[in-house]
Amino acid sequence: MIKKKFAIISTALSVILSAGLLAGCSQTKQTAKNESVKNEKKVVNIYTDRHYDTDEELYKLFTKDTGIKVNVVKGKSDELIERLKREGKDTQADVLITSDVGRLYRAKETGLLQSTKSTELINNIPEKFRDEDNQWFGLTKRARVIVYSKDRVKPENLSTYEDLTNEKWKGKVLVRSSTNVYNQSLLASFIEINSEEKAKEWAKGIVQNMARTPKGNDRDQAKAIVAGIGDVAIMNTYYLGKLLNSSDAEEVKVGKNVKIFFPNQSTTGTHVNISGAGLIKYAKNKENAVKFVEFLSGEKAQKQFAEANYEYPVNAKVEPSQLLKSWGDFKEQDVKLSKFAENNKKAVEIFNEVGWK
Repeated sequence: MIKKKFAIISTALSVILSAGLLAGCSQTKQTAKNESVKNEKKVVNIYTDRHYDTDEELYKLFTKDTGIKVNVVKGKSDELIERLKREGKDTQADVLITSDVGRLYRAKETGLLQSTKSTELINNIPEKFRDEDNQWFGLTKRARVIVYSKDRVKPENLSTYEDLTNEKWKGKVLVRSSTNVYNQSLLASFIEINSEEKAKEWAKGIVQNMARTPKGNDRDQAKAIVAGIGDVAIMNTYYLGKLLNSSDAEEVKVGKNVKIFFPNQSTTGTHVNISGAGLIKYAKNKENAVKFVEFLSGEKAQKQFAEANYEYPVNAKVEPSQLLKSWGDFKEQDVKLSKFAENNKKAVEIFNEVGWK
């Protein structure tokens, strides 16, 4: 009888222990599964047309600070926008980063972006440099300026963009093609400030004063100045920083033989554009995406943009780098950046009409 009771108790204990072990295993598996899902979600996928080492370093820093891995797809802006259109709801992209506000505007108008409610972004980025619906945000500024030969041009002979159409600059002006979005936005700003007719007069005057048929990128315009092909060029500021800090001795030489002039300081101000980011409408990792853009607008990242890539910070709390400071302060155009995109079609029409190739 005692043996029978002992056997019953032993069996009961075995069942209880087995049940406990099974429950423990099940709980361990569930915990592991939850942790796995959690880890899978600690990513942010970005589409970007920026190709700078600075950006790669910032992505690593963001991962170090947050544990969120940054997956990067690089390509030309227009190609990335077309890809997002094709992918639709199936896209894996969370953030689009691109140069020039016109492309961000196009992404918004195409329905590729979504609004982002972030007090941090609103505090970090001035109203002028973000979308009114908070669908895109500027991350860096670059001024489109006049770069001139140190040997052949006196700065006191420079004044405005409009003055470049003067007879004294005939055969001396260098600039890249009209297909370049930086030039399109520049002309679009003139349409907004001065009227369509005056913008057309300016474009026509530049064509008449060109030193050669437009070709190459902004750095190539500076190289053409030093080669004696022309005396002045229309360029973005950060390209001079790239030349001065290049690993190529010849590019450094070019950078040292030209100087920057900020035009229209007594009138409408120097043209400024942005590089920026927008949150994709179908972002699968929205929370991480917002954290990522907030990080790029923060003081740590903004300082890195200025120091290593020679771009002006949009965050007013961050000072420009010493190189940018050495170029001096300047007055900016007072134009809503979205106007560059709104006037883009008309700008392209004007370029075609006046023969700016």
